[in-house]
Amino acid sequence: MTTESLLATGGPATAPDTGPGTATPADPAPPASTGPARVSRLPTLTGLRFPAALLVFGFHAVLPFASIRLFADHGVERGIYSALGGVAGLTMPFWFMLSGFILIWSARAGDTAKAFWRRRYAKIVPPYIVAWVLALVLVEGLDGSSTTPAQGFLTLFMLQSWVPDVPTNFAVNNVSWSLSTEAFFYLAFPLMYLVLKRIRANHLKYWIGGVIAAVALTPLLTYALIPVGTSVVPNEPSQSANYFWFAYVFPPGRLLDFALGMLVGRAVVLGRWRNIGMIWSGVLLAISYGLALTVPWLYGLRIVCIVPAALLIAAGAIADNEGRFTLFRNRAMVWLGEISFAFYLVHFTVLEYTRSLLGDRLFSTPAALGILAGELAAGVLLAWALFAWVERPLTRRWSRSRKKSSGRTKP
Repeated sequence: MTTESLLATGGPATAPDTGPGTATPADPAPPASTGPARVSRLPTLTGLRFPAALLVFGFHAVLPFASIRLFADHGVERGIYSALGGVAGLTMPFWFMLSGFILIWSARAGDTAKAFWRRRYAKIVPPYIVAWVLALVLVEGLDGSSTTPAQGFLTLFMLQSWVPDVPTNFAVNNVSWSLSTEAFFYLAFPLMYLVLKRIRANHLKYWIGGVIAAVALTPLLTYALIPVGTSVVPNEPSQSANYFWFAYVFPPGRLLDFALGMLVGRAVVLGRWRNIGMIWSGVLLAISYGLALTVPWLYGLRIVCIVPAALLIAAGAIADNEGRFTLFRNRAMVWLGEISFAFYLVHFTVLEYTRSLLGDRLFSTPAALGILAGELAAGVLLAWALFAWVERPLTRRWSRSRKKSSGRTKP
């Protein structure tokens, strides 16, 4: 099957869609009733992105690395670091599932894989490259290391998450490994979408349960099969670099999170999701976060928060679809959500570059918190510029084929 035909078999469109009766090759004849109409935009899910990015910023700001540290009071620093120790296990599953969910929600009838990949490339790659250059120019070697040519090549072309070497995964721009992993999701999406469409609506719950079980098995298999290796974080011997790469970074493993988001999105679209609302989803997510701080490391990273995060994503989409009020769909939160991808790309560079400007001294707790507030403001402003001058205009310009665009202007 060609790439042009992978998505062209139709599917949920951004216009109102039928519910459980939507016919696919594996479905029976559609019933008379249809599911709820579907809005094209989900501002609550956009607004939720920035709090997730803010949590990552806070966690990275207190990492025990020489290129980041600000606090002279190590007790305070350690306390903040411990309190935010579950952020990685909350935010990454949330973002990966959100990506799969949104792609299902916004899938276009008659779309092609080529057109889909073009849109993803236009949105992701230009800001990624700008952030890569900024990191290479501003912070290269600040932590006493230097990027090898191989690491530079791998990170530039989003291949670093495939290498079982944490320094390579985090080379140049520390956070770019997740975009390397996401790139694999986007390559796989057209084929995964075809498989998803063949799942009967009343069987989705079994697939969702199966994927959750597979995610839960990931830490167990990692502990059982992968050699320990060195530690990811200084003075944390249990946090093996080999464990971290295989369970947390390796793209095929993280594909489970993305697939779960797709399945949940399909269940919501077809009216097969039992919604518990945003409040209860948020409560469960807060409880699961606290639990993630107490369980073995990899279980906290991979499984504890994944079900409540999925519930929250679905609840936010349903609230938007029904026009109900949420705290995250106001203008300020939506704007922050729109720049959150750019903020995520640049925030670690801001943290490291600011540290280099301040020299080697550490600061009192009030002074360190003030510096962090300044770094946050600088990160938001830089993200705004990256979004306004790179991400948004290039997405609009390059998302559509020039041939199609020029063809529409001809008589």
